[in-house]
Amino acid sequence: MKDIEFVRSRFIKHFDGSTGYIYFAPGRVNLIGEHTDYNGGFVFPGAVEKGILAEIKPNGTNQVRAYSIDLKDYVEFDLSDAKAPNTSWAKYIYGVCQEMQKLGVEVKGFNTAFAGDVPLGAGMSSSAALESCYATAINELFGEGKIDKMELARVGQRTEHNYVGVMCGIMDQFASIHGKEGQLMRLDTRSMEYEYHPFNPQGYKLVLLDTVVKHTLADSAYNKRRQSCEAVVAEIKKDHPEVEYLRDLDRAMLESYQGRVSEEDYKRAEYVVGETQRVLDVTAALDKGDYETVGQRMYETHEGLSKLYEVSCAELDFLNEIAIECGVSGSRVMGGGFGGCTINLVKEELSDLFVDTAKKRYAEKFGHEPKVYNVIISDGARRIE
Repeated sequence: MKDIEFVRSRFIKHFDGSTGYIYFAPGRVNLIGEHTDYNGGFVFPGAVEKGILAEIKPNGTNQVRAYSIDLKDYVEFDLSDAKAPNTSWAKYIYGVCQEMQKLGVEVKGFNTAFAGDVPLGAGMSSSAALESCYATAINELFGEGKIDKMELARVGQRTEHNYVGVMCGIMDQFASIHGKEGQLMRLDTRSMEYEYHPFNPQGYKLVLLDTVVKHTLADSAYNKRRQSCEAVVAEIKKDHPEVEYLRDLDRAMLESYQGRVSEEDYKRAEYVVGETQRVLDVTAALDKGDYETVGQRMYETHEGLSKLYEVSCAELDFLNEIAIECGVSGSRVMGGGFGGCTINLVKEELSDLFVDTAKKRYAEKFGHEPKVYNVIISDGARRIE
């Protein structure tokens, strides 16, 4: 988490010298359950200790005056403006204000300054942290806390859809709002039911290795994967109208359609059906404290994402191979793919060797070291002071 006094000092400097309220919302990791959220499946995220820290104070006007500390950038807009600001980061704050107003919250003008320490481009959802931070603050400061947590997550999702143009699932905002220290959350994206599972891996740690690359085909390829999944569901629905998502299939039903859909579409669906089962396996293993099984399923997910879903890349596959060679318990690409991070479940006594080996070998092959982040599972969006 960014330093509170640092954020406060910037707030005082850029506004009228007085102080307001400080709110925080975290980024997230996802242990397993990738590309399942738009297929009605399960995801298994946890909030992290890195996120967005913002100071906010009502200013008695209809104007929102916002300062991005990290970018040294100032934007103001009127709450009645029909069009979002041009500045990309300000669209998130504007969108949250608009969506909260639609829910009946009388949002008033405020001054705000914010900073973040979620690594950008690493697949840890800095945008969801920003949305969740402001949704939580606006709900408390202007809405008497009347909007429930799940609706606050949907406010963030609708902000992405309506003002930013990203057709994301609900996982990132859900995790940022609902996070609990030491607990992962299994969310059923079809029913929106969720449950907490203790994550206290004695003798293990979670380590993210950031490739520091993002390949340009990510967005178009994401949409194409989604279309493949929908094409398989449409074909099966002709015989089974009850099927709404790939989540509704078992392997035997999918196999019976192998010749009726394209080979590419079939591979995509095969991955998703397997991933649905892997999340359930990990749930059972976590509850027994069986972290070796958790790790094995992570490797299987990487294999599926690389060979069947084809959203990995040379850099991610290379880091995964090093994890195998170093005896790491589990490793996989995290997030949409084509760059970003691998998430690794590592025995503590192996951690230093693994990180040193990965840095050295990756730099030899790609010309720069991966960034390394240790993961601490933490609480969700909240007022700090």
